[in-house]
Amino acid sequence: MTEQSKRLATASEEALWRIFTVPEAPDSTLSIIEQNISQNLAGFLRESIVAVEKPLWQIERDFQAHQIPTDPRFVSDYAEQLMQQLVAHSVHTAAPSFIGHMTSALPYFVLPLSKMMVGLNQNLVKIETSKAFTPLERQVLGMMHHLVYGEGESFYKKWMHSANHSLGAFCSGGTIANITALWIARNRLLKADGEFKGVAKEGLFRAMKHYGYEGLAVLVSERGHYSLGKAADLLGIGREHLVPVQTDENNKVRLDEMRRVAAELQSRNIKVMAIVGVAGTTETGNVDPLHQLADLAQELGCHFHVDAAWGGATLLSDKYRQLLSGIERADSVTIDAHKQMYVPMGAGMVVFKHPSSAHVIEHHAEYILRKGSKDLGSQTLEGSRPGMAMLVHACLQVIGRKGYEILINRSLDKARYFAELIRQHSEFELITEPELCLLTYRYVPAEVQAAMQNASAERLQKFNELLNGLTRFIQKRQREEGLSFVSRTRIQPAQYHRHGTVVFRVVLANPLTTDQILQDVLMEQQQIAAQDHEYLPKLLQLARDSAA
Repeated sequence: MTEQSKRLATASEEALWRIFTVPEAPDSTLSIIEQNISQNLAGFLRESIVAVEKPLWQIERDFQAHQIPTDPRFVSDYAEQLMQQLVAHSVHTAAPSFIGHMTSALPYFVLPLSKMMVGLNQNLVKIETSKAFTPLERQVLGMMHHLVYGEGESFYKKWMHSANHSLGAFCSGGTIANITALWIARNRLLKADGEFKGVAKEGLFRAMKHYGYEGLAVLVSERGHYSLGKAADLLGIGREHLVPVQTDENNKVRLDEMRRVAAELQSRNIKVMAIVGVAGTTETGNVDPLHQLADLAQELGCHFHVDAAWGGATLLSDKYRQLLSGIERADSVTIDAHKQMYVPMGAGMVVFKHPSSAHVIEHHAEYILRKGSKDLGSQTLEGSRPGMAMLVHACLQVIGRKGYEILINRSLDKARYFAELIRQHSEFELITEPELCLLTYRYVPAEVQAAMQNASAERLQKFNELLNGLTRFIQKRQREEGLSFVSRTRIQPAQYHRHGTVVFRVVLANPLTTDQILQDVLMEQQQIAAQDHEYLPKLLQLARDSAA
């Protein structure tokens, strides 16, 4: 890289960091609230607002009244109450030490733009209530479609603003996006045939009778998101027919096992309606082998959906884009902009490979959503919706591809740095390697690690049970102290014979999280572990007994 290129890269990064810092706000109660939410990134708003941390039960007492107030009140009085009861005790997800969930600091410009969005109060269900927002939303969906599928200019010129077609749908989040994708899969499978008018008109019972199926099934990794279970329930498939398929030691779905399950279902006359590939598992951040899943879906003649609610933004990085190779073969893809695209909740999207895919879920009404209109609500599950596409549009325009590339690369590189930090620390154990910017680990004293290496299966399980208790203790105490936050989950790692293992779960998406903060998180967890008087002594004693 030349000196000029280095200077340009540094200038780009500095510009990006500046958009996560809000300029000073005017001195009013509401403005102070806004300023604190945006600027106080050091902790959980404790330093400037909270004098004493309230437990949840005390916060609940502030919201006990069940009757609507009789008399009006001044906004200033209500804002003061809001400050003390709500803002002061809200979780400060923008804090760079808040690394436990898929939330982050937001660019400062989304706050004033959010005010504009609310003030305009456009309803995206109908072009009569969103004349300019509807084309803007179609443009954003076109941009995301191009990010996934990479069609040429003529494709988008023909389809992006077509009244009778849709390249995707905006949703409140990944749950609705996944439901929409599987809704389309079901209706395309059980389409009109002869005298049968299709499942949308005649219902699931008549559809199954017409096609002669004993049931429908959706196959997905055992790491699949819980929203898929909701979809199976709502679409009448049944949660038991959302079939979780075993993963390998890298938390990727096993193709041989999925093929075996598909054959077993077929022998029972249960039709595989869809295969779901996961691009960024919620618990471990791994990506399924998408090309192979696409091949299998083609063999089975079923819909191929990719749930990339978390990992989809990785497509914005030229360096890491190949991790999602095969996603372009999906019939539909879910992406949440409120995760790694630095947009406020909730901005989910589902994009369709074929512009006609949503025809099978199209609805019309004479007073609204008339045939031939460009109303977005005719091909979406949700009706009335706010103009969240405006905030996605703003981030795409202001941050741009190069800006997102820097942000995504930094996140994934930071996860690899943290993983190495854990590996080098004698008191911690890395459980899952980061593929994207998510990893899991736990605190295990060096003495215990040494004893576990040669432990029998029975004793290893005992170690695991005690470590589970210790991990829960550390995570809960760390959350209560409020200096930093990591989440926890329970997985079944192959190296521990698939025994339930409680682990710390970390998501490194916040661009303001520094290497020093990550070092401090481990130090704090080590200090908290020393305070445990229940599990740690038993662990150390078990280790000594094993060595004897």
